[in-house]
Amino acid sequence: MERISVNASVDYEVVIGKGLISEAGAYIAAALEGESYDPENHELKDNAGTGTKTAAGKTAVIVSDDNVFPLYGEIIRKSLIEEGFKTLDFYFPHGEKSKNLAVYGELLEFMCDNHVRRSDLIVALGGGVVGDLAGFAAATYQRGIDFVQIPTTLLAAVDSSVGGKTAVDLTNGKNQVGAFYQPRLVLCDTDTLKTLPDEEYACGCGEIIKYAMLESEEFFDEILDKQVREQYEHVIATCVKMKKAYVENDEFDRGLRMKLNLGHTIGHAVEACSGYTILHGQAVAMGMAAVTRAANGMGLCSKETLARLLEILDVYKLPSVIGYDAEDLFEIIKVDKKNSGTVTNLIVPTSIGNCKIMKIPTEKLIGWIEEGCI
Repeated sequence: MERISVNASVDYEVVIGKGLISEAGAYIAAALEGESYDPENHELKDNAGTGTKTAAGKTAVIVSDDNVFPLYGEIIRKSLIEEGFKTLDFYFPHGEKSKNLAVYGELLEFMCDNHVRRSDLIVALGGGVVGDLAGFAAATYQRGIDFVQIPTTLLAAVDSSVGGKTAVDLTNGKNQVGAFYQPRLVLCDTDTLKTLPDEEYACGCGEIIKYAMLESEEFFDEILDKQVREQYEHVIATCVKMKKAYVENDEFDRGLRMKLNLGHTIGHAVEACSGYTILHGQAVAMGMAAVTRAANGMGLCSKETLARLLEILDVYKLPSVIGYDAEDLFEIIKVDKKNSGTVTNLIVPTSIGNCKIMKIPTEKLIGWIEEGCI
């Protein structure tokens, strides 16, 4: 088991290991008290020895989707009840198309109808869509209630569950409405990854490759030589430690943290062009390939860097070629959050493990897209 502390506007632990969800209630109750649960004791001390559970009277709203809840919802509910929580369930159709204002509004109305209070909490059980939507609801319901992330996809475990970015999509743009709002705990049970479809596994690997491209040629070689699924705990912990450094130095994404958008500027446009039939990790892979291809064409990185990136994308069965028109992609990028109107912050690889933030005049971005999409 790995425990990683993230010190941001809210300090919290990311706990990574096997068999964690059966004791999720104990981990959550401890986190709400500002403590760490020790699973070896299988015991959570009550408040001042009074015999009263620390969670007594609190309602935990389990937010999930229709794929994940049938697998793990009952386990989480039972664990929460054992620690004194009352529980409510809210789940919605899986997929990016549910990450919208309508479902967000339904969740808020559900909580209000059930008299959820500011002292209660949300438990986000699922992948990135669930975590983003549930986190945004937590950030805004009654001006903010506690929430916990329990990621069940590889992509959510290594990236979206950590760092406090929450959001929903608008018709013409991804993550256009959101808030920075840190969880109280991230509980990553690697056993949940056993049920991942191959496509979802590959998507998580797309984000993992992103971290290797940003930070470490050694890590790049590790995941090229040995499949991620054969070293889940090590890989997830490595990515979380990398993200922790970005979050602690630039929680609100005004500088260094922008680097985490490697592959995302073009990738988000690909998602939108596909009507979100292309998954996020696949789109990020395409975006990384495109920006690296353009950087190579402009003399900013070597042919070897591009070749090695394309090799690892192929190993993990991730796409590297974009089939959409450059003009269509450009129109979507013009409303992206990373675009200030006249300038877009583009993350450009210079070698494996090294990237830089380049401020590209927005009107010139079309040239990067055309160069990268060849």
